[in-house]
Amino acid sequence: MCDGPEAGLTQIDAVLEHGELANYYLAHSARADMYRRLGRTAEARSSYERALALTQQEPERHFLQERIRQLK
Repeated sequence: MCDGPEAGLTQIDAVLEHGELANYYLAHSARADMYRRLGRTAEARSSYERALALTQQEPERHFLQERIRQLK
C-alpha cells in the first residue's frame, strides 16, 4: 500500500476515471499537486493547465497560473 502523494494520485485518478468529476477544476488541481509533490513536472503542468481551462473565477485562475509559473 502506498502513502502520501502516490496514494493521493491513485485516489484522484480513480475518481476521475468514474467521470462525474472529469470537468471539475479542483479535481485536476489536486491531481496536479500530487504530481508536483512527486517531482513529475510535465504531468503537473498538464493537470494545472486542465484545471485552468475549467475554471473562470479569477482568484483560482491566478492561483493556478502561479503554480504553473513555479514549476521548473
